[in-house]
Amino acid sequence: MKTDIVLEDLELDGEKVSPVLPDDVKNFMIDIDGTICDDIPNEEPERMATAKIYPGALETINKWFEQGHIITFFTSRVEEHRAVTESWLNEHGFKYHGIMMGKPRGGNYHWIDNHIVRATRYEGNFTDLVEEKASIQVFKK
Repeated sequence: MKTDIVLEDLELDGEKVSPVLPDDVKNFMIDIDGTICDDIPNEEPERMATAKIYPGALETINKWFEQGHIITFFTSRVEEHRAVTESWLNEHGFKYHGIMMGKPRGGNYHWIDNHIVRATRYEGNFTDLVEEKASIQVFKK
């Protein structure tokens, strides 16, 4: 795990609040099944050890890691699949900082947070990200 990323301490009205990353560091949370490899449901864990990597996933993720960004895999795989998941990631050479198991299944995610959240839907091409304007939902003022 890479630990040389420094969080900036913040205060609001004289009280400490959650720290933030510098603007030039991204905190990538990346799904596994159907995003970096074959889409394998939790009901078929025997397939997890032999999943095929999607083109560009390994190279792009490792490049982001080397650029100093944080890489965390955020997966719907359950805790009992952690060992096979870590083994598969390590055997294929993925560089990452952590794995969060048990993401809710089913998609249609709506993430509410007090920090900036940017969502990128994987649609079959794992490459560098580009800027694009999109419509988003926000809280009514």
